[in-house]
Amino acid sequence: MTTQHSGIQFKETMAGGFALGVDTPSEGLNQGNRLGTPLAIHVTVSIDDVGRFIDEPEHPGQLSGSIDFSPMGIGIIADSGVFNLFSPTDDPKLKLMVYELGFEHGGEAFYLAGKKEVRDDPGFDLWTDTTTLFTQLYKGSDKSGQLVGAGILTLGVTDLIKLVSTMTVTHADSAADKLKTISQFGGFFLGELWETYGIHINK
Repeated sequence: MTTQHSGIQFKETMAGGFALGVDTPSEGLNQGNRLGTPLAIHVTVSIDDVGRFIDEPEHPGQLSGSIDFSPMGIGIIADSGVFNLFSPTDDPKLKLMVYELGFEHGGEAFYLAGKKEVRDDPGFDLWTDTTTLFTQLYKGSDKSGQLVGAGILTLGVTDLIKLVSTMTVTHADSAADKLKTISQFGGFFLGELWETYGIHINK
């Protein structure tokens, strides 16, 4: 019999200026705001086994949800996606929070790829780094397709409060297991933030 370990699930909403026909997120943000075409993602992050999630270098989870973008539609279902939390890069000062969603529109496949850049820069920019999603849209089922749009999505204070309120523990046998799982996940999250930003707090 396979032992089922405790996991974490939470919901998150991010939104911001987005436009088709541009290449860079900053261009998309500016043009999307000018045209009044924001894009919003409403996602559920699922981590089946918190212990394994912490141990694996990429810290992977599953992502699903829906997309609101008026030029393409409201409530577009994206039932599969990629999530990584504090995924390492070739730059030791940079880690990524990855949010990627595949969906269909007009009989074609599209792939929305976003990343938050958690970077050890001069100054204390924890809030901006962890709430700003640089996003690009591709034709096809992955990032190898044609780039067709871009923008920048953000997580507001109200959205963060909602995120915390939606956090649940899955596959826990007892209240003690739930507390342990939340402590594990919280300790990992805060530890990663301290590793990146703690030096600036001490200055």
